[in-house]
Amino acid sequence: MLFTSFGFILFLAILFPLYYLVPKRFQWMLLLAASYIFYAFAGWGCLIFIAVTTVTCWYASLRMDRLQKRQSTYLKARKEALTSEDKKAYKARVKKKKLGWFLAALLLNFGILAVLKYTNFAIVNINAISALFGGGQLQLVDLLLPMGISFYTFQTIGYLIDVYRGKYPPQESLPRFALFVSFFPQLVQGPISRYDDLAPHLLEEHPFDRRTVSFGLQRVLWGYFKKMVVADRLLTAVTAIIGAPETYDGIFVLIGMFLYALELYADFTGGIDITIGIANTLGVPVKENFIRPYFSKNIEEYWRRWHITMGTWFRDYIFYPVSVSKPMLSISKKSRALLGPELGKRVPVYLATLLTWFATGIWHGASWNFIVWGLLNGVVIIISQECAPLYHRFHERFPKVGATFGWRLFQVVRTFWLMSALRSLDCYRDVPLTFSMVGTIFTRFSLTPLWDGSLLELGLGVGDWIVAGLGCLLMLGVSLRQRRGSVREQLERAPEAARYAVAFGLTFAVLVFGAYGVGYDASQFIYNQF
Repeated sequence: MLFTSFGFILFLAILFPLYYLVPKRFQWMLLLAASYIFYAFAGWGCLIFIAVTTVTCWYASLRMDRLQKRQSTYLKARKEALTSEDKKAYKARVKKKKLGWFLAALLLNFGILAVLKYTNFAIVNINAISALFGGGQLQLVDLLLPMGISFYTFQTIGYLIDVYRGKYPPQESLPRFALFVSFFPQLVQGPISRYDDLAPHLLEEHPFDRRTVSFGLQRVLWGYFKKMVVADRLLTAVTAIIGAPETYDGIFVLIGMFLYALELYADFTGGIDITIGIANTLGVPVKENFIRPYFSKNIEEYWRRWHITMGTWFRDYIFYPVSVSKPMLSISKKSRALLGPELGKRVPVYLATLLTWFATGIWHGASWNFIVWGLLNGVVIIISQECAPLYHRFHERFPKVGATFGWRLFQVVRTFWLMSALRSLDCYRDVPLTFSMVGTIFTRFSLTPLWDGSLLELGLGVGDWIVAGLGCLLMLGVSLRQRRGSVREQLERAPEAARYAVAFGLTFAVLVFGAYGVGYDASQFIYNQF
């Protein structure tokens, strides 16, 4: 059941009034039932995997908590009888058992994700190596890949890690925990919520509030506009460019690069707008996942503003633990002795950065283009950090430059250009081809296609280009308005006629200019695949 399907709209039309009509204490139960109904449309087999993840992580968290409570009770009751060595030995045994439950749940669920998502990737690479030595070939396997498996697995594992660390006690109720795992708006493409941020709101009673519902529906409508009017229309041109690399090179690669950046933004943020809007309509606040990333002045800032919940997940659960791990501390000691204190202390940080970005890349997709994309992001960040002293000296010498609008604009354009270039690996899905096509920007560059009608050969007519352009300008305008605060709150303060005009205009645009019907097919959101 895609967010862009009429079936999903009907699903929401039934759920919303029912949610506020049932007794408030039953609202969370209705959400749980609705979430599993929604997920069942992706295939009944998918329910098995999300159920396994839910049950195993819930049970392992309870076992870890029981062990911790038993330890506290045991040590308190025998406070005077036990020596410090006895206490230390007992704590070590309990810690070992907790670690056992933690690792069992962790390996099981990451194992499921790895098998379903990466088996064929492994087979392809094994076959490639085998072919070099004249060996046989393994057959690819047909495996079910549940919708959003990366999202709910990472969200649940985050909960497991937090319970293991003692951040909060585990949820005793399996159905209540199941709602946290399966909450349907975010199953498709996130955000990757933390338990203590999301679960309390899911379990609260939510009386009907006109303002809350209105704000939520406005956000949903805005998401549909970005997805169906802008993203799915631009996708047509992007698909044409990357589908015929022998025809579309040079400036077409540059155009495709920028169009894909805009299409990806409109698609992903549109989906997140729908997710957050639906949750808000149900009275459930969800963490923001984007904060105007294309206004970023450098790549580090960009990743603090793009897919925020994913970035913080990898930071908190991979980068920080790896950075302070015993192997990294050993490497830090050796690198300081070999390279000096300044450079040496940065080596383990950079190694952790590359490992984190490798994990980020492989999370995005089971192919080398995503791995290379992830590592290149890490390399660019490292280079940026190494160049920081040069930037600092430049601004010390020319203090007025950094305060100018031109310099800030240069930084924003530079970051947008760089991120668009890296995203080319996502477009062509082939590493050598990507570098070859990007190279043609410099070797076969010509501006002629901009006015000789070639752009009209990409599947979009003049009207489509106008609609897409106006849509992008509208997104830019909204982003600029967001710097003054919530646009929905600004609209609320506007005259009633203006509010209705905006709502009618967006609805009209989605219905009339949405990319569906003859010649179009509303595609699923890009991050469904993850």
